[in-house]
Amino acid sequence: MNLLIKNGRVIDPVGKLDGIMDVLVEKGKIRRLGKGLKPENHNVIEARGKVVVPGLIDMHTHLREPGREDEETILSGSEAAARGGFSSVCVMPNTSPVIDKEGIVEFIFSRSRQAGLVNVYSVGAVTVGQNGTQLAEIGELKKAGVIALSDDGNPVKNSYLMRRALEYSRMFDLPIISHCEDSDLAADGVMNEGYVSTLLGLRGISSLAEESMVSRDISLAGLTNGRVHIAHLSCAGSVSLIKQAKKNGIRVTAETAPHYFTLTDEEVRTFDTNYKMNPPLRTQKDIEAIKKGLADGTIDVIASDHAPHSEQEKDVEFDNAPFGITGLETSLGLALQELVEEKVLTINQLVEKMSVNPARILGLNKGSLALGCDADITIIDLEREWIVRQEDFKSKSKNSPFIGRKLKGMAVLTISRGKIVYESMA
Repeated sequence: MNLLIKNGRVIDPVGKLDGIMDVLVEKGKIRRLGKGLKPENHNVIEARGKVVVPGLIDMHTHLREPGREDEETILSGSEAAARGGFSSVCVMPNTSPVIDKEGIVEFIFSRSRQAGLVNVYSVGAVTVGQNGTQLAEIGELKKAGVIALSDDGNPVKNSYLMRRALEYSRMFDLPIISHCEDSDLAADGVMNEGYVSTLLGLRGISSLAEESMVSRDISLAGLTNGRVHIAHLSCAGSVSLIKQAKKNGIRVTAETAPHYFTLTDEEVRTFDTNYKMNPPLRTQKDIEAIKKGLADGTIDVIASDHAPHSEQEKDVEFDNAPFGITGLETSLGLALQELVEEKVLTINQLVEKMSVNPARILGLNKGSLALGCDADITIIDLEREWIVRQEDFKSKSKNSPFIGRKLKGMAVLTISRGKIVYESMA
């Protein structure tokens, strides 16, 4: 499909572009940028008043297939991603079976090709079966096409094993995405440890459970010169640790998710299990630290940590409900409203957090509108107001705490490799 996107505000931080121009797409590639381009057998997309950016990349999502297709499939997750403005997603390995062998990676790619929507990349497991006792065959996983390693959902508790994982992953130039949680400290906690947990009589998870593992993995990255990416930052102490580590030249990057800069543990007073996630919602002080970390560059990436669960699983007592919420379809809107509208980030900086930096960290040839690049493009209407409605979700699961919330700003068109995979331009 050949496309001509006309009169949009084109933002490409890599190419230092920010201005009104046209984008010509031919055979799945960016062919020309400029003003007044004329269509020649191209489908014309009028983008006046809208922002045209490199396709968004979610480097932390759970699509549940194989194993829990009742919660999400690669097809339904791809549809949700496209609606959310993501042209690429990276799937975590805690499926059933775990993505720890070449055959499972090939299965993910096969399902992605069948879906024919967004780019789906596999993150391989650090340890066999994510059991934390034996390293997976990292070379085999790299050859199969994984773009990172993680035992997300579980921490790598054994420090010696984590050291070896960082050493081996360095040989293959793969970052390790670390689920930083001291599970002994977290114990059986279900929400943030503090005043609200005491008031509600719910078991708390101390912020130290996160901070202690962030500190450990930073130290191991310094020792090995490996690359560690800290997943789903939730608390102020972790931000401080990462900021200092970067000053010390340690190869560490970090992400947070929209719920960690929009919601606090006060929400749990409702006992709504859609406010139960891991790490848990923290305090207003932590939100302020997360926003500051995003603004000063300490936090590199905004990811969704899309974690779909069925209604039956979530419709139980708070103690017994699984952790996690959906996020692919609300991440951009929340980030635009809470960060760009509130002037925490500029729209250019948000594009860096949601496209440029994920591509850089994962070594993907994405995140830019340069000539010859894959035509992965997101068109955003910064003025579009909308309400998050359960019935509008493309995801098979609806476990979102943001249902009913009014947002301003949304993706109105998503292009993946030159193909329109979602459109709501009207």
